[in-house]
This record gives sequence, C-alpha cells and structure tokens, in this order.
Amino acid sequence: MPGPYVGGCVCGALRYEFITEPTTVYICHCTECQKVSSSAFGMSVRVSADDFNITQGESKSVETVADSGRTKNGLFCPECGTRICSKPAVGDLVIVKAGTLDNPNWFKPIAHIWTRSAQSWFPFADGLPKFEQAPENIDELSRLWITYATGAGQS
Repeated sequence: MPGPYVGGCVCGALRYEFITEPTTVYICHCTECQKVSSSAFGMSVRVSADDFNITQGESKSVETVADSGRTKNGLFCPECGTRICSKPAVGDLVIVKAGTLDNPNWFKPIAHIWTRSAQSWFPFADGLPKFEQAPENIDELSRLWITYATGAGQS
C-alpha cells in the first residue's frame, strides 16, 4: 500500500505522517523498547527523516542512551505521554513506534533484534532472523526488508 502512512498518540493531540515506504521493520527486545512500550518488545518502523512530518500538535523530546550506547531523542506527546518515534543522534532516520500507526498492520516485521534482552518466556516461534544485538552492519535489516518487500523471501 503506497503512503502516506499516518498515526498519532493515544489522546489525538499529536499526529504524524511519512510519505514513503519504510527502509525496514523489525521487533526490538532492548530494555528501552520494553520500557517505552510497557511490554516485552517494541515494533520499529525505520523511515527517512526527510519523509517524516508532525502534522498536528507539538512534540516534546527526551534524550536517552540506547543499549548500544548510542544517543537518541524520543519524541512524545506532552499531553498523554505516548512515544511516537525516536531520532538517532547520528544519521537521517526516524524510528516510528508501529503501535502508533493508524493501522499497525500496514507492515510486517522481518527480524528480531536485541534478543539477548528478550523476556525469557518469549517463544520466537515466527521463524524470523534473530540478532543478539543490533546487527553490526545496520544495512542488514534493510536488506532483509527489501528481500521481503520484493517477495523473494516469501513462500
């Protein structure tokens, strides 16, 4: 489905869109994603920063240090506290929290990352590739997405 893809916070005060397909989509089991999602993992949709826009409201940000040691800014709604995305300090990416999309079913994840931090009860029964941390070559996740999106990795 071609974009734009739209989403927002729980209370509706903060809305966003991105206009192109993501560069990858994955499930992250890092401790920060667990805290931000209040769950066992977070689903991340990586998009170009140039294609991401806040369309309504004003976000607040909080600077955090990821499990990798990298710094990033998390954008959230100042009214309800919903974290909608993060922006790594280096690079031109935005990592959208898939649960904030108006239709979280638009995208299917292609891998699990930071599995060393995963909850011990999580079954990993989907057959997706697993990475103990983020892949050393971050382009690996984009390659997996392209393989999926072109149908080469589907049965």
